[in-house]
Amino acid sequence: MKIKELAEKYNDYIIDQRRWLHAHPELSLQEVNTTAHLVEELEKMGIEVITFPNYNGCIGIIKGGKPGKTIMLRADIDALPVEEHTGLPYASTNGNMHACGHDIHMAVQLGASKILLDLKDELEGTVKLLFQSGEEVAGGAKYYVENGYLDDVDAVYGNHIWSGVEAGKFSIEGGERMASCDTFKITVEGVSSHGSAPHLGNDALFAAASIVMNVQSYISRRKDPLEAAVVTIGTIHGGQRFNIIANHVEMEGTTRAFNKEIRNAIEGELRTIVENTAKALGVTAKLEYSYLTDPIINENETLNKIAHDAVIKLYGEDAIRPMTKVLGAEDFSYLMKDRPGFFGFSGCYNEEIGAIHNNHSDMFIVDESTLHMTAALTAQFAYDYLNHTK
Repeated sequence: MKIKELAEKYNDYIIDQRRWLHAHPELSLQEVNTTAHLVEELEKMGIEVITFPNYNGCIGIIKGGKPGKTIMLRADIDALPVEEHTGLPYASTNGNMHACGHDIHMAVQLGASKILLDLKDELEGTVKLLFQSGEEVAGGAKYYVENGYLDDVDAVYGNHIWSGVEAGKFSIEGGERMASCDTFKITVEGVSSHGSAPHLGNDALFAAASIVMNVQSYISRRKDPLEAAVVTIGTIHGGQRFNIIANHVEMEGTTRAFNKEIRNAIEGELRTIVENTAKALGVTAKLEYSYLTDPIINENETLNKIAHDAVIKLYGEDAIRPMTKVLGAEDFSYLMKDRPGFFGFSGCYNEEIGAIHNNHSDMFIVDESTLHMTAALTAQFAYDYLNHTK
């Protein structure tokens, strides 16, 4: 039986798993029951499972009938602190929600596991099935890398369900796909005075507002508009009372970029703006900057071709849809930092059933009837990589 037909065979299993996981979401790095469920499902299949004494998630191992390379398939397992309002009969009731589709990623990978088990004797190599904790905190993947669980891995594969692509279609482009994600905190220190006498103080709030405006001017006027970059200040807290000049303000934000040179330059240029704007207005300001995830760039032509050809093989040319790169970030970038990798997108948008809301929405739903197609693509990619690359 071919992979396409096997995926259809396991369609009900994939949907059932998705619904159970959707109803029981757990936040990043807290996925204890989720991990236990995944381990149970893998062990019921007869798959060898690796768990961790101090970390959530697990790795299943399928050893093929013939020796060869090792590919890692990755599914993230954490949910978001979003109260669900979909009205689905299997909606979450614990105040959290799989609003980004990680329930789907897990169910699809479980389905792909069943497919690959059925083809185990044909596989030339090993499949490692990573169910990864903590993607939403932009660093959960580091644990598995730093503890050596990818040391024997030759290539990695990931796929994200995406509301910007119609259900049953796939975005499998090469090149830049998702941006880097870094964070920063700006602390502004001034001098308080009565609100009626601003000249007797040094207004930290006014300086903070000026910093916000100057940062945005820097992006719009100092950066090539053809090279996407974003600086967003998402929080600002300061001031004591309506009639007191603020002496302390804190702001937090994020930066995004695809181009590595632009990304590396942002910290220094941001620091210059922050410190000099503050100095000009008689206050002081400090920038704290943290680098998180690298951009995701599908730059391995062999893997790009395997993904493209796998879609054609399964569902034909019409199943491929172009999708603009996005400034969202993914810690899958840690997994592909020191080895070739591919990251694609599967569509879930379907107006007829109301699947129209973006990832992270409290109304996010998907067209479940096409989930088995992503399981098929996952299995096909693994099969073709192991059996057709030497």
